Amino acid sequence: MPSALRTAWWMIRITVIISFGVEVLRYFGIINFISQVLSPVFKLVGLPGEAALAWITGYFVNVYSAVAVMTSLHLDVRSATILAVMVLCAHNMIVETAVQKKTGTSFWRITAVRTLSAAILGFTLNLIMPESTENVMPAVADTAFGLPVLELLHEWFLRTGKLILQMTAIIIVLSIVQRLLAEFGVIRFISKLLKPLLYILGLPGKTSFLWIVANFLGLAYGAAIMIEEAERGKISKHDADLLNHHIGISHSNVEDLLLLYASGGLFWWMLLPRIGWAVILVWERRLEWWIKQKYRYVH
Repeated sequence: MPSALRTAWWMIRITVIISFGVEVLRYFGIINFISQVLSPVFKLVGLPGEAALAWITGYFVNVYSAVAVMTSLHLDVRSATILAVMVLCAHNMIVETAVQKKTGTSFWRITAVRTLSAAILGFTLNLIMPESTENVMPAVADTAFGLPVLELLHEWFLRTGKLILQMTAIIIVLSIVQRLLAEFGVIRFISKLLKPLLYILGLPGKTSFLWIVANFLGLAYGAAIMIEEAERGKISKHDADLLNHHIGISHSNVEDLLLLYASGGLFWWMLLPRIGWAVILVWERRLEWWIKQKYRYVH
């Protein structure tokens, strides 16, 4: 509970500060300006220009920050889902990329892979997802200049309060469940059962435990465990690099997915495309190594 409450409190502070900042930007018409400038670029992925603010915030900070911005924007379910997938592919890049570098993958390579993957999946989903007119939030004007301040604050308070309660509940429940599973050895037992599945995904069986850690805790929360396993030599740099290409795109598939689902994203559309793309990246990486080995053998 203490660990879960600390995480929840940290999340609440981020959510309140960022969502309030977005309201200030909207009040003075800055959101509308950002939308106009970036609209041509984000139209390629079917998103309004102001969605860039949510993606950029998530890119450099984390999913919580992106969610705080998303809930302040007027997005339909389709747009919220596409934006969520892009955020899930590339978020908290400074911290998470540092973790992946320490466990065996080039900093610049994994940064490029995750950034380009967000763009590719966003573009692809915009092509294949059905149209949607259902709004995540009631319509909110791009600029609120001239409207009563107390009315805006009241609306922001109710919207942010609801999100905070949902996030806090999710974090506490998942933290308790994760600790119980680890305490009774369930996670390591499951990792043994998952080895055949990982071979299909293109991942070595030795990575099964870290794959579960990344999916349940994410890269930032699971950093200590992942780095420790790598430094002890329980996983080779070759295997860690393959794992990093997968979990860079598809990780924290419990907490982050539930948070974005609560913010309006469609669960399966957020999950399956990323898993499929992660599998492609791993097998592409294996093909790279195979070609290099053949080239060295010939020469």
